[in-house]
Formats: sequence, structure tokens, C-alpha cells
Amino acid sequence: MQQGKSEIVIIGAGPSGAVAAGLLRRAGRSVTILEKADFPRFVIGESLLPQSMEYIEAAGMLQDVIEAGFQFKNGAAFACDTKYAYFDFRQKFSKGWGTTYQVQRGPFDKVLADAAARMGADIRYSHEVTAVDVGGSKPVVTVHPENGEDYQIAAEFLLDASGYGRVLPRLLDLDIPSTLPVRQAIFTHIEDRIAQNADAAFDRDKILISVPPDEPDVWFWLIPFSNGRSSIGVVGRREQFDERDDREQLLDRVRRTPNLARLLKNAVWDTPVRNIVGYSANVKSLYGRNFALLGNTTEFLDPVFSSGVTIAFKSSDLAVKALLKQLAGEPVDWEREYAEPLKVGVEAFRAFVTAWYDERLQNIIFMPGKAPGIERMVSAVLAGYAWDENNPFVVNPERYLASVQAACELA
Repeated sequence: MQQGKSEIVIIGAGPSGAVAAGLLRRAGRSVTILEKADFPRFVIGESLLPQSMEYIEAAGMLQDVIEAGFQFKNGAAFACDTKYAYFDFRQKFSKGWGTTYQVQRGPFDKVLADAAARMGADIRYSHEVTAVDVGGSKPVVTVHPENGEDYQIAAEFLLDASGYGRVLPRLLDLDIPSTLPVRQAIFTHIEDRIAQNADAAFDRDKILISVPPDEPDVWFWLIPFSNGRSSIGVVGRREQFDERDDREQLLDRVRRTPNLARLLKNAVWDTPVRNIVGYSANVKSLYGRNFALLGNTTEFLDPVFSSGVTIAFKSSDLAVKALLKQLAGEPVDWEREYAEPLKVGVEAFRAFVTAWYDERLQNIIFMPGKAPGIERMVSAVLAGYAWDENNPFVVNPERYLASVQAACELA
């Protein structure tokens, strides 16, 4: 079997892999990215959070993203029956970007990957990692190209950015069950035709999260794109769905949710409907001997607050900072410099996800006359600033969610 080598090998050319490659190339390091798929490909996770822009900029990819013409986004809107609330991410507690984009992930991921290639990363599409050996002085990956013979690459360090593919967790037995309930998402893309609907008041600059009044733990996303299309999906516990065709179930649920039925009455459902079941995941460790896990490979919580890409970018930023120190011969404590800082934001998002499903956060969101300070703090977390430890909702989210929920009950 042919043997090769690279300074850093990254598994996966999605957002975390591309941004990690950009950061490493800006530091002068050589990078090989092994991507199982060919780009562009269909992926969900399409509503970015403003903090993501910081990492896109740091990786040298900001101009590429801006010039791609994606849908501008400045906040999130929530609807349940007659209740409606929204957060403007420019009005937030934390400093930093207050706007971002809503993106079709196929083109968006390709923009980032193309930027990484432009910066000198060697991206090999349709190259699947089939085995990994991390027992020696250097990690060695075995690769199966779609058209060609298997080969191996030895690297100084290995970053797994394979997302839902979860290559290292599978091959190295790192997976552990998630503590979150098993949920299912049914979703598609549509030609929304909302602009042609005189009855529809809709802000395309915001993601819309809708909750059926009789099922508070079910929710829909509606993410508008810049080309007159939208991503629409519904999420619930597995037992809340039946045996009907996915398309039939999604259409039926939209029709029974008044605000969505009104918004999408002229929509063209022209794309196959897909589903994901049991998407939440966790791992025993975020790193090991000369390797680290990035993005959804580390842990995926839930799509309700669109935290996946932001966590992916944050993991790339933290891991690359630690890796550059290690490559320079400096001692690195991967637990203290990578795992613990990353978990700060993950745990803040986890608290918000849990509070959403038990309705505490929904009560806060729909509470009229929220104190401006509280609203800005909540807005900051929803905008992705879940690592700002000046925000009480980051440092002690359970305590502050409980106290605001108590105020809601009194009101």
C-alpha cells in the first residue's frame, strides 16, 4: 500500500474542517483534507449565528462568504398560536458581530472549502478514511479513494471534522449515548413564494421557530434563503411521528399549524423530504494521542438554536491554537486548553435546549415586557456568544433561567 505523509490531516471538508485548515494555512502549516463526499452536497444546519463570523474572518474567508450573496440574518423570531416574539441579535449583551447569514449548506460549505484550497490546503474529495492507527508516534490513516487504490498517510496530528460521519468516534470506540431524548427531524427545501402572499407578514432576515399550541415540545424551523427558497423542518420525539410517508407527515403538520399554513399557502414542495432520527451524540473524550475531534464529531445537542456550526467553528479555533503551540514545541494541556473551554459554551447551549423543551425558555421568550437587560443576555446566547463568561446566562445558565422563569410565573 502506498505511503504518504502530511503535517496535519483533517478528516472532513465541512465548516469545522475548512476553517481549521484556513487557520492552519495562515500560520504556515501544511494541511491535507480527506473528504468522503463530493461537494456541493445537501446538508442541514443552515441558519448561522453571528459569532460564527468571528471565526470565518479569522480564517481569512470573510470576503468569500460575503461575496457569495447569502441571505442576511439579524435575529430569530418565535411564534406559537397568537404569540410572537423576536430577538434582534444586534441588541445583545456580548460584544461582537450581530448579523450573519442563512445559507444553503451545499454552496456555503463549498465556499469555505474552496477558500481553504485557495489558501493552499490539499483537499481530496471522494476519499474515505477507513482505518486509523493512533498507537504509534504519529497517527496513520488508511484512505479509500472512490477511483483509485487504497493508500496511507502519516501525520504529525489528526483533526476529525467528519461531522455526522463521526469517523474517529466509530473507529476508536469513543461514542457514548447522549443524555438527550431521541428526537426526529423531517425536513426539505421549498420554493416558498411568501413574497407573493398578501396575507403573509414575514421577516426574511430572521429564522422563524414555530410551536404548535397543543404540542409545546414539537417545533418547526423556517429558514429563508436569498433565492426565494426556504428550508422547512419539524422536530419532535420519535413517538410523536407515525408510519406515514415523511412528505405527508410534514405537509400535514404544516397545514395544522396556523401561522405556517398562512405563510406557505402558495409554496411549491418540489424537493424530496428527508429525515434524521436520533441525531444527538456524545463522546468519551474530545482528544487523544495526537488527535482531536471537532464540530459535530465532538457532540451534537439539538438543532433548535442552530448552535451546531458555531460550536464547530469554536472547536476549530480552540484546537488550532493548542495545536500550533504543540507543533512549536510548547507543552499543551489539551483538557485545560481545549476540552474545558469548549464545554463552557456547549453546556450553556445544553441548558437552553433543556429549558426550551421543558417550556421554561419558551415562557421567557414569549413573556411580554421582558427586562431589557435580561433580553440582551438571552439574545447574546441565542446569537452564539455562549463562551462570554461575563454573561450570567453562560456562567450559571440553570440558575438564571430558573429565576427568570419564576418571575414569569409571578407575572
